[in-house]
Amino acid sequence: NTNGGGERVNVPARERLPSMLELKGICKRYVTQSFTQVALDNVSLAFRDNEFVAILGPSGSGKTTMLNVIGGLDHFDSGDLLIDGISTKDFRDRDWDAYRNNRIGFVFQSYNLIPHQTILENVELALTLTGVGHAERRQRAREASQLSGGQMQRVAIARALINDPEIVLADEPTGALDSTTSVQVMDLLKDVARDRLVIMVTHNPELAYQYATRIVNLADGKITDDSDPFDVADATRREAKPTRKTSMSFVTALGLSARNLMTKKGRTAMTA
Repeated sequence: NTNGGGERVNVPARERLPSMLELKGICKRYVTQSFTQVALDNVSLAFRDNEFVAILGPSGSGKTTMLNVIGGLDHFDSGDLLIDGISTKDFRDRDWDAYRNNRIGFVFQSYNLIPHQTILENVELALTLTGVGHAERRQRAREASQLSGGQMQRVAIARALINDPEIVLADEPTGALDSTTSVQVMDLLKDVARDRLVIMVTHNPELAYQYATRIVNLADGKITDDSDPFDVADATRREAKPTRKTSMSFVTALGLSARNLMTKKGRTAMTA
């Protein structure tokens, strides 16, 4: 780039970088002895820093696979997943661990709460890998769990938010809830999407069209429709949060192990 006098002008790097999250030609196949299932077929999709995206499609269309690839729970066969313009092709296990722990919050249909732990302990569990002290963990968990309202899914959402992730991934978050509680959860997710990216997989198009700001339809592993496409060339990247070290103190690990053993006294005794 040059100015009027022919002198070269350097454009700041962040103005040329693509968005925070982008899928480029992602392919994912599951191969068995008898057949090959194409879950994602050359999927390209970019997301804004803060929006509420609903992924719709029939069973087997690739919705959950896409969510798992975005969250680093499953790895793509070809293509690329870019985070702040950085390719993840060469990510090692520790890179994916740091990505999941620092930047992603997961909300599942089955809640994935630990039965023998209290609401506060379930919420603060996400902080145990970051080296945060017990007192701060408890304080932050109390603040986050005020969103719970006694509902397990709200507790799961509070746990997903405790690390202040930039991306929240929700897989059928209302699938096991009645209509009244579903609306409450959707209201909460809509509020969460005010200052971060929320990507939700759902079989409920009515709730999706009512709450989401963008609808993406999948069929046979391909995008068939996108209500509000995003061109990364027209956007700038926000600053990434510093990567936190993923670790758990010995005392914390010992405490969690002891509590788990005590809830299964019979099995522990027989194993011993």
